[in-house]
Amino acid sequence: MDVANTGHAAALWVGLHILLMLVLSLLVVRLRSKHKVFLGDEGIPELAQAIRAFGNASEYVPPGLAGLIVLDLSGATPLLVHLGGFILFAGRVIHAFGLYNSVGTSIPRALGMTVTWCAYVYLIAATLISAVW
Repeated sequence: MDVANTGHAAALWVGLHILLMLVLSLLVVRLRSKHKVFLGDEGIPELAQAIRAFGNASEYVPPGLAGLIVLDLSGATPLLVHLGGFILFAGRVIHAFGLYNSVGTSIPRALGMTVTWCAYVYLIAATLISAVW
């Protein structure tokens, strides 16, 4: 393992996921300002959707990033870290788009969750294999 490069691959994906979280947060703030809502969603569907899009990302992103960081720090090749980061990021962006733009069930929401779960399965396998190899 090249200690000088440790963490660089994960840094890209951590940065992109933080950017995604910032964008989702700003969408909530914009709608709160538009509707003059300071707490909760006051029954406004578009605000409720934006809050859930941010909330769902804040539930799923941290464990995924932890997996990426541990994988990177355990000496996995950057390609393996980038693959996990890309799958997780794609899933989160697709899901956020679907949740932000649809009140009910939608193909982007379902696809986004499926891709996110695929990232989780990949990260579970990769970190466990890295732990014993």
